Amino acid sequence: MSTDKLSNVLVIKIGGSTMGSQDTTFEDIVHLQKQGRPLVIVHGGAKLVTEWLARQGTPTRMVHGERVTDKAALEMVAAVLGGLVNKDIVASINTLGGRAVGISGADGSMIQSRLRDDDMGYVGTVVKVDTSLLETLLRAGFAPVIATLGLYAFDRPDNAPPLLNINGDTLAGEIAAAIGAEELIYLTDVIGICNREGKLLPKLYPEEAEALLASGEASGGMVPKIKSCLKALSRISAARIIDGRQPHALLREVEGRGEGTTIEVPK
Repeated sequence: MSTDKLSNVLVIKIGGSTMGSQDTTFEDIVHLQKQGRPLVIVHGGAKLVTEWLARQGTPTRMVHGERVTDKAALEMVAAVLGGLVNKDIVASINTLGGRAVGISGADGSMIQSRLRDDDMGYVGTVVKVDTSLLETLLRAGFAPVIATLGLYAFDRPDNAPPLLNINGDTLAGEIAAAIGAEELIYLTDVIGICNREGKLLPKLYPEEAEALLASGEASGGMVPKIKSCLKALSRISAARIIDGRQPHALLREVEGRGEGTTIEVPK
């Protein structure tokens, strides 16, 4: 494998709530890939996991936009995200003429994690990202499609499962930082980051984003998105949060015609 640094890599986080029958994201992904753009795709699917748990009569508890994950929930996350959702995305991209490979953070020991805290159950915090597998796939012309599971690699008790549930927004930020992505884009089901009056904030500097977190103005699922953007900005220049429900939102964003919120380091 070449030791030359990969350039122009785009990391895309697809939220499960943005994927529907009218979604154009996969078309955009194939279009960009055919233009030679290296893409890494991280996907969610929390809503579908919740639906499958409900079928079994298992309730879901969320804290700050993240799932409290007991063993039953972890098994469902692995089955639904690592199986059903991941392969559906991969098949959709490949059917449209793209080249995608579905993996999880456990493959190739890519995402090495430890338990974050006992209150959240089997939820992991990323300790190390090994980009070897990603680089191999990207250099071969494939887009890795990553389910949000990590290897329980540090301080694991003998009776604990080998996997941990990793927040998808957090994972996308960690991967973008590790691989030195040109840009990190979150496709969400909102127009971007808004203030208390509901007005879109098109640009934020890190200290402004941190103030939104500290004041509680940013809440719910936006919290891990902003935190992961801030983490990624240690290695990349900008992160974008855009409305993935809009037709060709991804392509418009890459072409500089998108709307949403940019969090960037002052030049």
